[in-house]
Formats: sequence, structure tokens, C-alpha cells
Amino acid sequence: MWILWLIAVLCVIYYVIIVAYSGLSTSFSLIWLLLAACCVLFGVGWDAYLKQKDKVPLWIPVSVVTICCTGILVFTIVEILVFTGVAVRDTSKIDYVIVLGARVKEDGISKSLKNRLDKAIDYLDENPGTILVLSGAKGEDEPVSEAEAMRDYLVFNGVKETQLILEARSYSTVENIAYSRVAIEEDQERKKVESQESPIMMDPGTYEEVSDKPIKIGVLTSDFHVFRAQQIAKKWGIPDIYGISCKSDPVLFVHFCVRECVAILKDKLVGNM
Repeated sequence: MWILWLIAVLCVIYYVIIVAYSGLSTSFSLIWLLLAACCVLFGVGWDAYLKQKDKVPLWIPVSVVTICCTGILVFTIVEILVFTGVAVRDTSKIDYVIVLGARVKEDGISKSLKNRLDKAIDYLDENPGTILVLSGAKGEDEPVSEAEAMRDYLVFNGVKETQLILEARSYSTVENIAYSRVAIEEDQERKKVESQESPIMMDPGTYEEVSDKPIKIGVLTSDFHVFRAQQIAKKWGIPDIYGISCKSDPVLFVHFCVRECVAILKDKLVGNM
């Protein structure tokens, strides 16, 4: 019972840390108060069960313990998938990298988004031929769209605008992938038209036609988010997606992992992945 009370106290403390560090508007932060309340209820219920053991049907404690153990098992399996799903594939020379947006504050970009953009800059330094697709719309509490904020940060840090494609219609990871795919297809079509309008003249017999080279597409996001982004991309028409991960905020890391577990289960349930 004391373990449950300790977990409840730790959940409340972590919630206070999240609010102090990132603000009351931090998404899904109330889950920690809910977990604390559940621990208190389980603790009180366990104490009452021990005192009234003979009067409580056996199926009640068995059901509660089974549900709790199942929840812990599911969470463990999902987290294993999340952090083993970041495949160690060769991610060099990818044609397009979709950079997923994150919250933009009144005073600038969030730490999560900064980490993603810094990773994108490092990637471009090693792969200058890659095009970045900056994906993210303008939320109700955001001064500009996430795509615009990403562009401004990247251009300020020396990235050419010709290497950037803005996708500012998406409000979720599913929309990030779907609209980014459309943006990539439109860019490919534009390049195809330009090449037809300005063909390279060669003497007959000095070349042979080859089929179009398949393009390589990657997705760049926080480490805890790569698995879900890849699975959604495979579901929504990009079967061979390359995952590129960046570090996440150490203070919010546990919170992100819990939130991501719920998001994965939800997306799996509704058929997004």
C-alpha cells in the first residue's frame, strides 16, 4: 500500500515540475494527476479489502489486479517497440526529409522543435542535396504556423530557402504525413515539367531511357515519436520510410513516453497505423 501512496506523491510532484517547466497548457499533463488519483483509490480500496476480505467477492480483486498488470504489460511492450523501432538504417542521401512540427510559443519555438531543427541542420550539412518538408499548421495559441517558424529558424541559421518546402495545413501526425506526401508529389511533378521544358540535347544513340528513380523519403522527429511516424507513413502510402531521430527534452522525457503510448494505442485503434 505504501508503494501506491509513494507513486501517487511522485506523480503529483512530476505534474508540478511539468507545469513549472513548460506551463499549464502542456498537452496531456493532467494524466499525472489522474494516475495519482488512481493510486490513491487503489490504495484505499486495497486497505478496505484487507479489512473486509471475507465479504468481498474474489473476482473483484482478481479483476483489478489483472487490469493493472495488463496495463503495465501493454505500456512496457509499446515502449520497447518505440525505442527499438528507431532502425539503424543508412539515412544518408535521402531525397526528401519530412520535419514534423512542434509547439510554437509567443516568445519563440519550443525546445522540442529546436532539437528537431538543429538535427535537420546537421543532416543538411552532411547531405546538401536533401529537400526538407516542414510540416505543421498554426494552432489556436500559436503566433505563426509551425512550418513558417521552422523556415525562419532554418534560414536564419544558413539554410537556403530553395531547400525548403512548407506544408502548413496539418494538425496531427497523420495529417503531417498525408499532406507532406502530397507536397513531395507536387514538387516531383514540378521538376518533371521543368525538365521537359528544358531537355538536355544529346546525339541519337549516346544514351538510353531508364525508368524514373524511386525517391527516398525520411521523417525527422523526436526519438520517442519516430516509431509512430514511421508506422503512420507506411499506412498512408510511404512504405519505405526512413526514420531520423533527435534527442528529446530530458525533463519531459517520461511525460512524452506516457503520452506517446496513449497516442500509439489510439492511432492503432482508429486505423491510422
